[in-house]
Amino acid sequence: MRGQTEKYLLDKIQKDGAIHFALLDPEECSSESAAKTAREVESCGTAAVMVGGSTIVSTQHLDAIVKAIKKVVNIPVILFPNNITGISKYADAIWFMSLLNSSDPYFIAGVQVLSAPIIRKYGLETIPLGYVTVGEGGTVSVVGRACPIPRDKPELAVAHALAAQYFGMRFVYLEGGSGVKQPVPKAMIQMVKSALKIPLIVGGGIRTAEQAKNIVGAGADAVVTGTITEEKGNLKDRIRAIAECVKSRSAK
Repeated sequence: MRGQTEKYLLDKIQKDGAIHFALLDPEECSSESAAKTAREVESCGTAAVMVGGSTIVSTQHLDAIVKAIKKVVNIPVILFPNNITGISKYADAIWFMSLLNSSDPYFIAGVQVLSAPIIRKYGLETIPLGYVTVGEGGTVSVVGRACPIPRDKPELAVAHALAAQYFGMRFVYLEGGSGVKQPVPKAMIQMVKSALKIPLIVGGGIRTAEQAKNIVGAGADAVVTGTITEEKGNLKDRIRAIAECVKSRSAK
């Protein structure tokens, strides 16, 4: 059964053509800076704030970050967990995700089994997600012991994405990795999207409006940006430009 947050995301995709998520890493911000950033990205048209990172070690700090964000925004706060420590009862929902190209069963299903009773206890809405790393893969590939899909092998990404869909997962996420030099290739996005009947999320290495435009033009239903929220400069202008390019697909 789809929960309130998932229905909201699907409605936004239907209405806007594609949506933008801002990803905040709790290990890279304080409660005050996270709240400030969340308020700014909401004003720019971001559909939801994702909270998570590859190296979360303090659940207390995570709780403080989520509570601070919830106080200042009306858009959903969705957990993007790296492990069992990435769960907070104060969020609206959690991506219940499986790292499908991990070589370690723990990240495919093990941590999910350990997390399930906690999620139930907290009453968190779960959104099933097939997670696939591509290219460099970034920190998540190292931590999650993943074998990233080569950039020139889109057919492998299609196979993983279809497996997620056939497992009953309701979103697929192609992850280029935090801070990588290049986003997921356009040809790969096109091929994966043409095979799927569920929404496709793309993240990693997206820093400019032009990159975001190319990604949604290739078929992505949602674009995630994380690293640029940690960089100095006018965050509002950069996020607004990206969010506007993402939503522009609805006009086509």
